[in-house]
Amino acid sequence: MKRSELVFIPSPGIGHVTSTVELARLLVNRDDRFVVTIILMKLPFDEKFTSYCKSKPLVKEALAQLIESSTSSPDKPPRLIGLLVDMFCVTMVDVGNDFGLRSYVFFTSGVGYLSLLFSMQTMKDEQNVDSTQFKDSDTELVISSFAKPIPARVLPSMFLNKDVVPGFLNFARKYKQTKGIVVNTFLELESHVMSSFFDGLTLPIYPVGPILKLQRDEGDKGLDRAREKEEIKKWLDDQPPSSVVFLCFGSMGSFDEDQLKEISKALEHSGHRFLWSLRRAPPKGTIVFPSGYDNPKEILTDRFLDRTSMVGKIIGWAPQTDILAHPAVGGFVSHCGWNSILESLWFGVPIAAWPIDGEQQLNAFQMVVELGLGVEIKLHYRKDFLSDDEVKIVTAEEIERGINSLMQSNSEIKRKVKEMSEKSKKALMESGSSHTSFGHFIDNLMS
Repeated sequence: MKRSELVFIPSPGIGHVTSTVELARLLVNRDDRFVVTIILMKLPFDEKFTSYCKSKPLVKEALAQLIESSTSSPDKPPRLIGLLVDMFCVTMVDVGNDFGLRSYVFFTSGVGYLSLLFSMQTMKDEQNVDSTQFKDSDTELVISSFAKPIPARVLPSMFLNKDVVPGFLNFARKYKQTKGIVVNTFLELESHVMSSFFDGLTLPIYPVGPILKLQRDEGDKGLDRAREKEEIKKWLDDQPPSSVVFLCFGSMGSFDEDQLKEISKALEHSGHRFLWSLRRAPPKGTIVFPSGYDNPKEILTDRFLDRTSMVGKIIGWAPQTDILAHPAVGGFVSHCGWNSILESLWFGVPIAAWPIDGEQQLNAFQMVVELGLGVEIKLHYRKDFLSDDEVKIVTAEEIERGINSLMQSNSEIKRKVKEMSEKSKKALMESGSSHTSFGHFIDNLMS
């Protein structure tokens, strides 16, 4: 049997790469007719997402080599049949077209954001609506794929930035030139969006999630990382069930000193046990990963650390899935990155939404308002890493209110999250919604 090869091209963000690798693993484990090659690009990237275009000649060269080897080698290597490109790397579709290869998109966020992206592109092309007019507006947008009007203040940041929005609308136009979109979501989570979005859409959409990397291999990070992980686990083991609120804001999430002090006040006053991933903000106007503090006393007072030493723990790097899986964790204060949302639902841990950038405000709106699966800290909080816009402080009172609501025992939200957790697992089982959808994707690949 001659096998078929797909080339996956993720964007270089860790969440995108991890999801892409897991999708590749899922495909080759599901059907042994497939081989996957993953082409990785290097950071840094720029805020307009144009630097990916510079990789096109290198990708073209790599594809040419693969095709050459498949036709000239006597060992009958797999036949290259297509590309699966990240939602930000859709310019690579042009490279696939040069070789007569079919292309698919891997959309690492939810269908809600995808449907909004298409809606914004249609509004621009058919009604000449400029989405940047909605910045700082109290307008509410009626989008058919959402059950409730979307406040302009929770629109994804890319729709409000005049330098960036043209590129994102071009993404949507390019998606429509592909053979389909694979989405890291599942039908039961975004059922209303999908039932509305699919109506009249000719482009196949394949919800195949949640695609998660649940087992982290930290062996290549050295003894220090393993030691940190063990210390966190040991501390959690000593806490009562569902008693700890976990605060973590993603690989790019950080706050300035004034905001960190408000968080510390809220945590102390709430009285809840806490595990806080504390990160140092990078220099203004840069896109680099935040670093940890060598000593939390650099930013937090000795008195706070002393007074909370029996109920709280400050960490830098966080093994997020291990923490969310621990029975001591009862709530998650999160930036609402899509991977974090899927992980929290998988482990049945409710979220207090504090979005920062990207499409996180929309994700938070979906979780809190549309689906009732989370509580609000500040849905329209926005911190554009490359903007000089003033970021308003979220007060200790607002944070404490969100944490107290999050940690209520036997709340309706906790019940709904536990229910969605079960649905997320069933979706991946044989005959589950995502398992079935993945089968349809495979059928399309081989047609």
